[in-house]
Amino acid sequence: MDRPVVPLGKPRAERADARRNRLRLLAVAREMMDDGGAASVTMDALAERAGLGKGTVFRRFGTRAGIFKALLEEEAHRFQELVLSGPPPLGPGAGPVERLTAYGRVRIAFLVDNLDVAQAAMEPGAGHPAAEVDLTLVHFRMLLGRADLGVRDPESLAVQLGAALEGPLLLYLSSSRTTEPPPAEAGRRLADAWQDLVERLFATAAD
Repeated sequence: MDRPVVPLGKPRAERADARRNRLRLLAVAREMMDDGGAASVTMDALAERAGLGKGTVFRRFGTRAGIFKALLEEEAHRFQELVLSGPPPLGPGAGPVERLTAYGRVRIAFLVDNLDVAQAAMEPGAGHPAAEVDLTLVHFRMLLGRADLGVRDPESLAVQLGAALEGPLLLYLSSSRTTEPPPAEAGRRLADAWQDLVERLFATAAD
């Protein structure tokens, strides 16, 4: 089975005006990020630049961190579609090794490219952006099940592999801004290390 059941679900139904406001706010937030980075995006500044009331921004996002969480959730749905029906090796049609490798490489590249957004989304008050975590665990369970590695606890192995692409990775990339190597180089090395990890895991299981 190539298509995991991913628990992101369908987006909640929105009134037409609410949807317009949401899309407008997210588009403006991206513009502000391009102009001045994450630090430039505040509730007041976003409301003013979008031409909407501050109450509308608060109702939509709750907190400043909620703005960045919403940006990440949009990307999570795009990523889900690539995993479910995109071209291989990220999408169906490749083997477990190739798909696990591609998933990790794409996830690491995404964190490098969106480091400011990911950091801001984890600020107090936003909650954890769990969509990516759920997608990762379900997908990894499916791929490990297909591979039949003969490990004692594939469920826990999926958790361990998924954790390697979440909080600790984000902390490491954040710290690399003030030390060597820079985030882009650190991301490349981490992607190579992820591929080594997956390939050696499967090679060991085959011995």
